[in-house]
Parts: sequence; C-alpha cells; structure tokens
Amino acid sequence: MTGYLAAAGVLGIGLVLVIAAMGARRLLAPQAPSTAKLSTYESGVDPVGEGWAQSQVRYLSYAFLYVVFAVDAVYLFPWAYVLRDPQLGAASLVEIAIFIGIIVIGLVHAARRGLLRWT
Repeated sequence: MTGYLAAAGVLGIGLVLVIAAMGARRLLAPQAPSTAKLSTYESGVDPVGEGWAQSQVRYLSYAFLYVVFAVDAVYLFPWAYVLRDPQLGAASLVEIAIFIGIIVIGLVHAARRGLLRWT
C-alpha cells in the first residue's frame, strides 16, 4: 500500500507544481493584447486563403518508415547490453529475433507499397 501512496504523492506534487507554474505565468507575464498580436501569421507572412488545408496521406507513410528505421534502434541498444547477462542471453536472443522479424515484415510491406523508391 505504501507504493501506491508514494505514487499518489508524486502525482499530487506534480499537479501542484504545474498549477503553480501556470498561476505564476498568469501573474508575471505582461498582458498588452493588440490587433497585431492577436492576428494569425505563418512564418511572418500574412495568411492567404482559408484556414483549412487538406493533408497528404503520404505523410503517414513517412511516419511508418520512421518507425521501421529509427524507433527500432531505441530497442536494439538496450538489448545489446542485456545480451551480456548469461541468464538473460538466450531468452533475449529469441525476443530480439521476433522483434527483428516484425521489423522485416514492416519493411517488406513498405517495399511492396513502393515506399522505398527514391523518386
């Protein structure tokens, strides 16, 4: 039960700190709204057209490829450290083989859809 109390205490302290920071910002930040400050802009240029824009589905493909190529490295480095332990070595070898198999399936899927073409 003490573990739950400690977790609740940390959560409570975190909430108090967030509320205190937001209150301090509201009290200390200068407030001088003007028409120029309240207008929207994009990279210093006045907006042209509507605020709604259609997004491309291909960005989802880029996110998928990012997961396949980059996020897997986050799991490979700790695995390489655990592999040294004689008690966990064989089990972690099987687990990483499954993980790499899933990554390869994702890579094959991306290749089939033509996401790996340069142009």
